[in-house]
This record gives sequence, C-alpha cells and structure tokens, in this order.
Amino acid sequence: MKYDNSGSLMIREMLYDERPREKLVAKGPEYLTDVELLAILLRTGTQGMSAIDVSRNLLKNYNQGVRSLTEVKIEELCAYEGIGKSKAALILAAVELGKRIATAVPENRTITSPEDVYRFYGEEMKHLKKEEFRTIMLDTKNRIISESKVSVGTLNSSLVHPREVFKDAIRISACSMILVHNHPSGNSKPSNQDFMTTSRLKECGDIVGISIIDHIVIGDGEYYSFKENNDL
Repeated sequence: MKYDNSGSLMIREMLYDERPREKLVAKGPEYLTDVELLAILLRTGTQGMSAIDVSRNLLKNYNQGVRSLTEVKIEELCAYEGIGKSKAALILAAVELGKRIATAVPENRTITSPEDVYRFYGEEMKHLKKEEFRTIMLDTKNRIISESKVSVGTLNSSLVHPREVFKDAIRISACSMILVHNHPSGNSKPSNQDFMTTSRLKECGDIVGISIIDHIVIGDGEYYSFKENNDL
C-alpha cells in the first residue's frame, strides 16, 4: 500500500469496494460521506494529496460544510490546492443542478397543505440573503397555475403593494392565492409588519374575489403558516 506525504491512503491503493466511486455503484450515493461524494467529482487529487484529501481540506474550512458550497465563488474554490478552474466549474455545476432539482415545481402540482408549499419553495428560499415576497396562484382545484416575485427587501406596505400582488392573479383569473416570503435570519416567526401586510392583502383579496388561503413564512428548516395558526 502507498500513502501520500500526509500519511493518507491513496484512492488507487484502497480496498476496491471502499473507493468512493465503487462504493457508490455497489451501495448507492446515500452511503457516501460528503467528502467521498465531492472526491468523485474531483476524480483526481494533486501531488501528495488524494482526491479525498483535497475534498476534506476544502470542506473543513467551512463551518456549514457542504452546504457552504451553495454560496462559494469559483475564484474561492480555485484558491485551494488541487482545485483548478475545471474542477471548480464541475463543483459549481453539480451544486447548481442539485439546487434546481430541489426547487423544481412540477406543472399542475396541487397544493394540499403548508408542507407542500415548504417542500416546493423552502429549499430555495431558506438560502436567500434578502427577504423575497412571492405569490402562488391557484385554480379552483388548488393547482399551481403561476407564481410571481413581487418584491425583494424587508416586508412592508410600500414594497408589497396590493396592485402588484394581484396584478398577475387578476390577469390569469386565478381563484385563490398563497403568499410566501422568507426570513434570512432562519427564524420563521412572523413580525408585526408581516401580520399587518397579511391582513391588508386578505381584505384586498376579498374585494377583488381572489381569496388569500395562506401566508407561509420560510425559515431555515422550518416554516410558519398563518392558516395553521389561525392568523388568517
């Protein structure tokens, strides 16, 4: 067996079924660690470092581990030994593909509960650095027919104006609407301004005939439903 200069076992000298790629093929990707999955993307290491060592060296520098890769820039990745532009681009492409898969909303998907809203939009919105206010427009069977990003910034009455909220919903003859916004702090507890804005929009919806059936506040791994908490 051969070891690199750090004393780590090189991948080509590992037991065959313990090598990351072979383990994935035999057992499935869920059995691999974050370091092993990243090593498969890198394929090779550098002189004195295996792909596993390069991956471990990269991830140990981030408090949030692999999750931090959703925000890292290509120049930052290239600063690590063993990672050039080609490997950095591959990492970012894989991260972006994972984000798009997680946030893809199938056509004609029906909203049956607040959990559905969080499942469709939570993964994307919980990582946003600024508050975003969105509307989900539904037909008579609660199927998503459209969505709209109304504002970016702290939620207040000037940014979330009823005219902008209901404009698209009226145009496409939506039956009802769900309001969604995120809290970058990760805490989904609504603010006083959230309650005021929700109340105002519900009144406007009643006037134009498009009911607001819920307002979901997205946090980090959690959500707050105005409907579930009898605040709507």
